[in-house]
Amino acid sequence: MSKKPIIGITMGDAAGVGPEVIVKSLLNEKVYEQSQPFVIGDAKMLKRAAGILNSDITIKQISGDADFSSVHFGEIACYDLDLLPADLPFGEVSSAAGDAAFQYLKTAIELANAGKIDAICTAPLNKEALHKGGHKYPGHTEILAELTDTKEFSMMLSSPKLKVIHVTTHVGLLDAINMIKPERVQKVIELAHETLSKSGIKQPKIGVCGINPHAGENGLFGYGEEEEKIIPAIERATENGINVEGPLPADTLFFRAQRGDFDIVVAMYHDQGHGPIKVLGLEAGVNITVGLPIIRTSVDHGTAFDIAGKGIVDERSMLEALRQAIELAPEK
Repeated sequence: MSKKPIIGITMGDAAGVGPEVIVKSLLNEKVYEQSQPFVIGDAKMLKRAAGILNSDITIKQISGDADFSSVHFGEIACYDLDLLPADLPFGEVSSAAGDAAFQYLKTAIELANAGKIDAICTAPLNKEALHKGGHKYPGHTEILAELTDTKEFSMMLSSPKLKVIHVTTHVGLLDAINMIKPERVQKVIELAHETLSKSGIKQPKIGVCGINPHAGENGLFGYGEEEEKIIPAIERATENGINVEGPLPADTLFFRAQRGDFDIVVAMYHDQGHGPIKVLGLEAGVNITVGLPIIRTSVDHGTAFDIAGKGIVDERSMLEALRQAIELAPEK
């Protein structure tokens, strides 16, 4: 790239580990060698996090008309929305923190739409706090989709050994099965193909999970969901030149994918896809929203209320999320 990409990092729920994981990550000089990072959040929360981590790094407050490309290693630039009290308790669900997490993300989207940043990297939010703050969304992905007017999108989880994209995410299992339609399955297969093709993989190999045990075993399990909901989508995607196989039993497909037989797995519902990624290691997983007009990556862990404020958070998932945001950001 001719210029380093500008990465806007949203602070997430400040009652959790978001501020700590951000500060810890931005103590890594390599992030600044590859990008121009800055934080959208509350400067006072970052200063508190730096104190917890025994770091004397400078927190520099900046405004919306600032030159975000001027940040450098040794200081953390914060687009300071100043929304939270300095004594916000750690590890507690807070409507103020939930609303603030929404406002950080909304601001980041506005900056991205205005062309001021090249990608968004998000620290975790707490869904209960988000709802208490007046924002009835299942999570980051749905906020991003609505505020960018995106109709077709999906959550992709990426780790060094395995990539997974989801047909459904934050809904109950019965609702998920009802929501699985051939059109949706086909669109997610296409999103997987497009995303990996853009990343440089020619004709990516896509494996599609079944819904039932053993992918229905030719009708022995379930009520014909594979034949009704998945097979038509695979047939149409194949006709369109996509290298896709399935529906396959999920219990063996994930093993085969991490072995290298497939470049990505299409999971039908949340836990079917999340479980294998997290078994491979939370520190290596990254959440990427595909289908959006802007790049967004995220850590693949939650707010970790139980360890917030203790200075022991593992920053490796955030560093990987930043790395992938940098990699996916458009060239300038």
